[in-house]
Amino acid sequence: MNLLLVGTGRMGTMLRTLVEQEEDLTILAAFHRTNLSDLERTAPPADVIVDFSAPDSLCAVAGYVRRTGTPLVSGTTGYLPQQMDLLRQLGNYAPVLHSANFSIGIAVLRRLAAQAAEVLGDAFDIEIVETHHNQKADAPSGTAKLLLEAVDPGHTYSTVYGREGRSARRFPREIGVHALRGGTVAGAHTVSFFGPQEELHLSHRADNRSIFAAGALRAARLLVSREPGFYALEDLLFPTPHQP
Repeated sequence: MNLLLVGTGRMGTMLRTLVEQEEDLTILAAFHRTNLSDLERTAPPADVIVDFSAPDSLCAVAGYVRRTGTPLVSGTTGYLPQQMDLLRQLGNYAPVLHSANFSIGIAVLRRLAAQAAEVLGDAFDIEIVETHHNQKADAPSGTAKLLLEAVDPGHTYSTVYGREGRSARRFPREIGVHALRGGTVAGAHTVSFFGPQEELHLSHRADNRSIFAAGALRAARLLVSREPGFYALEDLLFPTPHQP
């Protein structure tokens, strides 16, 4: 399988290392900010293009996908709403997958958390705690937001980010989201359900960021056989009976 890589940062470097270890994978070319015009105008069709760059690369990536119909795996974060709309529209030209987290374990955690929230309902209080290294700039993490969406897809709960002061008591139909920062933690997430006389805790911990690169390559292998459309990672890992 021939790949094009967009982005030469930490994730791009990890992807290149993993690809070089796989006999059936080849990198045709890698692109970054200085040669994005070549991607949009002259880069040849590939089996899949994998993008872990920055939001300002999207125009060139979109131009390439529209020109060649190459499947796109995107792990770029920080898109504005209109950029996400453009990404979805690319599904008219090719199969397109976007995810803020390519950990296979997190995908399973999201599915389990959604099922637990549906079964337990309002009888259980829900809290989400995420932990990352001390240099992470944003909070809560993108993965915590994915988990929040999983347990409250209809947005019928209010969200409380941290608690402090004398008004910190919990009210019905709210979800607490809390961020911890310290050390070199690659990422840890727990969704807790607190009920009458019982608790359920669903957790995932990433010990190395290479799992995200490995998950992206697994997603790329699954995406190339799909019809054009816009996909989530769960669509590939947990296909419904009518999906290939």
